[in-house]
Amino acid sequence: MGQHGACGCTHDHGHGHHHGATEFSWKKELTPIALSAILFLIGLVFNQPLGNTPYGIAEYAVLLPAYAVSGWGVVTSAGRNLLKGKVFDENFLMTIATLSAIALGELPEAVAVMLFFQVGELFQDSAVARSRNSIESLLAIRPDTANLKIDTEIKPVSPETVQVGELILVRPGEKVPLDGEILQGNSKLDTSPLTGESIPETVEAGDNILAGTINQTGVLTVKVTKPFAESSIAKILDLVQNANSKKAKTEKFITRFARYYTPIVVLLSLAVAILPPLFLPGATHAEWAYRALILLVISCPCGLVISIPLGYFGGVGNAAKHGILVKGAMFLDALTEVKTVVFDKTGTLTKGNFQVTDIVTHNGLKEPELLELAATVESQSTHPVAQSICEKYGTTIDHSQLETYQEISGHGIIAEVNQQVVVVGNDRLLHREQIPHEPEICQLEGTVAHTAVNGEYTGHILIADELKEDGVEAVQGLKSQGIEVVMLTGDHESVASAIAQKLNIDHYQAQLLPEDKVNALEGILQRSHREKNKVAFVGDGINDAPVIARADVGIAMGGLGSDAAIETADVVIMTDHPSKVSQAIAIAHKTRRIVWQNIGFALGIKGLFILLGAVGVATLWEAIFADVGVALIAIFNASRIMKD
Repeated sequence: MGQHGACGCTHDHGHGHHHGATEFSWKKELTPIALSAILFLIGLVFNQPLGNTPYGIAEYAVLLPAYAVSGWGVVTSAGRNLLKGKVFDENFLMTIATLSAIALGELPEAVAVMLFFQVGELFQDSAVARSRNSIESLLAIRPDTANLKIDTEIKPVSPETVQVGELILVRPGEKVPLDGEILQGNSKLDTSPLTGESIPETVEAGDNILAGTINQTGVLTVKVTKPFAESSIAKILDLVQNANSKKAKTEKFITRFARYYTPIVVLLSLAVAILPPLFLPGATHAEWAYRALILLVISCPCGLVISIPLGYFGGVGNAAKHGILVKGAMFLDALTEVKTVVFDKTGTLTKGNFQVTDIVTHNGLKEPELLELAATVESQSTHPVAQSICEKYGTTIDHSQLETYQEISGHGIIAEVNQQVVVVGNDRLLHREQIPHEPEICQLEGTVAHTAVNGEYTGHILIADELKEDGVEAVQGLKSQGIEVVMLTGDHESVASAIAQKLNIDHYQAQLLPEDKVNALEGILQRSHREKNKVAFVGDGINDAPVIARADVGIAMGGLGSDAAIETADVVIMTDHPSKVSQAIAIAHKTRRIVWQNIGFALGIKGLFILLGAVGVATLWEAIFADVGVALIAIFNASRIMKD
């Protein structure tokens, strides 16, 4: 059956079950079960007549083949594990219990245990296949070929062989095989395989394009900017394939629990079989051996070792279905303990689409001159404010005028242009360079790029940013879950205050340098940890990588284009929607709730039936229900996690 890999128990039953969604086949899996069930029913219907034949030969002739068909994989797996020193697993428990039943003449019960166990395994495989579908649908976005453009020839090749700088052709209906920049053509892209977004994205020459998206309408010529191994899609595929390797605390608890639980149960069964006949008057070995057998069947921990990892697997799959990549079950668990979510502002709560709204000059400089100077200085920066100024300038920048260049994090840029020292940045940079200016200049609302030439203030450029459409919904969603919302930003106090009011954010801190954000988060962490709570930080995954790494749960927003996001974050939101954060937390809570329901239910029922079996009330048939019935109910309950 392959490794369930869940709770430290080996479930290699050897009966051909597979957990891959593409490999599971009801017809294939049902055939041996149906054959065993037919033989079992014949044995039950004719149990008495067959049992009256000499030595019960006919009964054995029907039921032993039924046992062999349904239990062969379990028995052989128990034997192989025994040779490897792995004694106390569920294969061992099932084998000992059923062989003991046969030795006691309880042949129908032995077959029933194995048969119903196989039915449970069948439903388990089906549930795993369904929950894996959401994750493996991501793996299906891996492109198979790339159309390499060599002069006028188009040659299909493997994406792994294409080098950075080479050209590829992407036709309508094809997957984009590599990250790149569009040189020719325009089209609509289906980004839903990566982001879950159903609305196509319009792209044209000059836009960046990501591997895994689907070209819908036009032919695109793309210049490759990353080798396949370093592309976003390769990193995401690796993340998805390894997501189940990081166990939640609950899974680790069950692993430790099963390690001690199984040998204790075996010893208790031996004690039940051996001790009462020695000390209780009238107690027979056969009666207490039967009770010990019941205890063995009841105690098999199938419901726990199956349903708990299945629950977390379903949680990760459900999140993936909604465009949220969780790097492992441990982070689902961590999300349930988050009581404070800290947001970066630019690119997280706002679109980061900065646009110049006003240009104000001082000391005789004209607007075109001020804009040209600022654009020349900012042309080397990748900051959204710098890009908005260059976009406003709109013409080709003569970089030969730029002689020296120094970017000061959290302040701005100092450069030498045509032998003039030009300063472009925020008011902190004006104070740092001791540039004289009017006090009210520092009180301007919005994002402001001040300019100065040779130590003389020459004016400022006002830049505005837009809130994301679901910004209000994102904050409301978190608050409805009892979560405090905090914003940390490097922007001016007035900008931060306006955003905080619009979104109804609980607390904010403004004018923070990158290192200040880490310090601010440290204070929030200390306060939360005193209350035994966790803190999540949500950022764009590039500038905020240090803060994302420091948080209890780091969440990268819109992280598909950012290597830093995928590498650093624990959770990657594959769209630019901050409202997905509350959805991720809701999925985590639902997952944990169902997992603990299964733990409580399985332990409660098993405890009750162990007690009933020990005092002689429960028979093997009740024991079979307590084992397989509990496992089936737990599996069906865990499958609810995949439903919205």
